[in-house]
Amino acid sequence: MERKNNYTRETISKQDIFREIVLHPLLGQRELNNRSLYEFLQYFFPIVSSHTFQPNWHIKFICEELEEIARRVINKEPKKHDMIINVPPGSTKTILVSIMFPAWVWTKAHWVRFITASYSNQLSLESADSCRDLIRSSKFKELYPEIEIREDKDTKSNFKIAKKISANVGRIQRYMTTYGGRYTTSVGGTLMGFHGDILIVDDPLNPTQAASDIELNNANRWMEQTLPTRKTNKDITPTILIQQRLHQNDPSGHLLAKQKENIRHICLPGEIRNFAKQVQPPEMIKFYIDGLFDPVRMPWKVLNDLEADLGQYGYSGQIGQDPSPPGGGMFKVDRLITVSTLPNPAQILKTVRYWDKAGTHNAGAYTAGVKMSLLVSGKWIIEDIKRGRWGTEEREKIIRSVAEVDGRNVQIWIEQEPGSGGKESAEGTIRNLGGFSAYAERPTGDKVFRADPFSVQVNNGNVMMLIGNWHREFIEELRFFPYSTYKDQVDAASGAFSHLTEKKLAQCLF
Repeated sequence: MERKNNYTRETISKQDIFREIVLHPLLGQRELNNRSLYEFLQYFFPIVSSHTFQPNWHIKFICEELEEIARRVINKEPKKHDMIINVPPGSTKTILVSIMFPAWVWTKAHWVRFITASYSNQLSLESADSCRDLIRSSKFKELYPEIEIREDKDTKSNFKIAKKISANVGRIQRYMTTYGGRYTTSVGGTLMGFHGDILIVDDPLNPTQAASDIELNNANRWMEQTLPTRKTNKDITPTILIQQRLHQNDPSGHLLAKQKENIRHICLPGEIRNFAKQVQPPEMIKFYIDGLFDPVRMPWKVLNDLEADLGQYGYSGQIGQDPSPPGGGMFKVDRLITVSTLPNPAQILKTVRYWDKAGTHNAGAYTAGVKMSLLVSGKWIIEDIKRGRWGTEEREKIIRSVAEVDGRNVQIWIEQEPGSGGKESAEGTIRNLGGFSAYAERPTGDKVFRADPFSVQVNNGNVMMLIGNWHREFIEELRFFPYSTYKDQVDAASGAFSHLTEKKLAQCLF
């Protein structure tokens, strides 16, 4: 019978295939791998990972999408589209797209050149090195003895693929080689002198970078202005961008906002109870089980823990693939637990007073200092808030007097405003607090981003508040945040919370 696979047309019988598989099992495995990137991934997975391969429907789906992209490149047909893939972390995306896919393509077309990039050079090189290790492995050579890395062009950042082709010249048998390969860089890195047949960008930003407008703009500029100039053939060479969503204007969002017709968007959020509208293509919803993208690796308990760790904003982006800032109602104020007395001191692990200072007393802004404690139970209690519009001299006297009342066991943090004036002001307050444990910091990200982890704990009923004459205004600010008129108390509370959770988070990580 005649069979057309993705790459060649050939005549082959079922009996021939069966006989070859029985007589030569490796040839049978090679044929399976040739037909399917998914089979190739499973077969070689132990070479690049110490974990057992965990199948899920999305992996096979993405494999089939990548196969079609490779087929057109290998046949030198004009591309149908570039591709953006948005999936949660921990979904085998890097192993599949950055490690296995290039190796699989070389078994069919050794001449294909890849350019690959990630947000850091170290991460980019790690994927390239894993790909190189795969090709060098005895298991790979057993199936593909003709594919090897050229000895004189073999580094993590730039290696070439050679295919041995037997040729008889007179009575002498010689081996001729031709070359494809992989050049690896970081987003924002140099690409001069290199061109690729397939371009892969795997995680162009990390969460910290996504909080910086400068980093966002740099990544988007590199994706738009530098990377496209490195295509071997602009009509054929596709770009594959795969990432978890981190910001409305991250490279995925930036490119999708242009509404280009030649972008294939695959978006698979970690759950669809809250993010069904994000699923692309929409028909992929049918594969979700109990609303879950991957019920084995990401069951509801894991997702609930991730929401607590990432905050609403981070969870919405990285898990839901919907990095929209939370709107009004970010804090469910009815979940705050009010108490009339403080816990026994033995139940308090650490106490922090965090000050958000107003730049000037007559501009309408407030200075706020929130005192908060972490309890043995793992809950938090807001003990006191000092807030007012004060001139510089009066403000510094109040901050000093509050510190004396709080005592020397309370750690003090001062938010440093941008610019030299903010630095001088923070340093002045630190000098004013001589004898106390006082520190200044310049926070990153906007106020919504910083408030997010705190809001998750409030909404889960893990934050208590001592009743005082300050609590009504604080609750109202929480209720309407981030559209509240003032944000000083929320910002100070978020700062205090962040410094109380450092040790707790470290324990969770290690």
